Amino acid sequence: MMTTLVARRVARVSPARVGAVIGRNVGALRSGPAYWIVLVSGFFEPLLYLLSIGVGVGALVGDLTVAGRTMSYAAFVAPAMLAVSAMSGALSETTFNVFFKLKYMKTYEAVLATPVRPVEIAFGELVWATVRGSLYTGIFLGIMVALGLATVGGALAAFPATVLVSLAFGAVGLAISTLMRGWQDFDLMTTGQFALFLFSGTFSPVQNYPVWMEVLIQVTPLYHAVELVRGLCLSTYEPGLAGHAAYLIAMVAGGLWFAARRMEKLLCR
Repeated sequence: MMTTLVARRVARVSPARVGAVIGRNVGALRSGPAYWIVLVSGFFEPLLYLLSIGVGVGALVGDLTVAGRTMSYAAFVAPAMLAVSAMSGALSETTFNVFFKLKYMKTYEAVLATPVRPVEIAFGELVWATVRGSLYTGIFLGIMVALGLATVGGALAAFPATVLVSLAFGAVGLAISTLMRGWQDFDLMTTGQFALFLFSGTFSPVQNYPVWMEVLIQVTPLYHAVELVRGLCLSTYEPGLAGHAAYLIAMVAGGLWFAARRMEKLLCR
């Protein structure tokens, strides 16, 4: 039912007006170096974790055997950092930036003076966030191939999955932004994001945790993103990958539907 409602909204969306929202963000990008610094800085955190923990600590850990397959620790961690990169890029764009434009700059109130509607604002911001996340993951994949942590074929297979991850977390980020009361609420979001980062099979197979914790991890979104990207990067095509993809698609539909409704309520009062 949720997917049907989103499909109806999509049918009424004007690509030209969505493009206008994206064009406004491109214009802001060209306005000065400050935005470029913020844009580029978000790429380095997962890369530093990969180099310090995946490569550095990996030299102490040695090889891992996961699902009957032996691999280096760096090869295990790298796809997880790739998924984290997609998540972080999309969330940064649809939370901090969207909240600032919504609550303080009043950008969207000015946008609504044009024919653009709230749902088209939501679509435009989601597409732009996905572009940012995909920029991070594209570069990250190149580094993985250069370090021998992924094959070219694995990288090409994983890239569409990282786009889906960016869409999923971007949609959820939009929904979260419409619920934020002030900057203090971002502390809660950052804590939740960091918990996902640590306990989603990023640095250790989830089977190493107690059963109750393993079950809890398996219902969280980053776990499904990590498992999907890791499976494609390592060319381990299992039926479970479809389930992980379906989970992320549901996030896109639910997050976008909720964000569009909330934007209509907040901006059309």
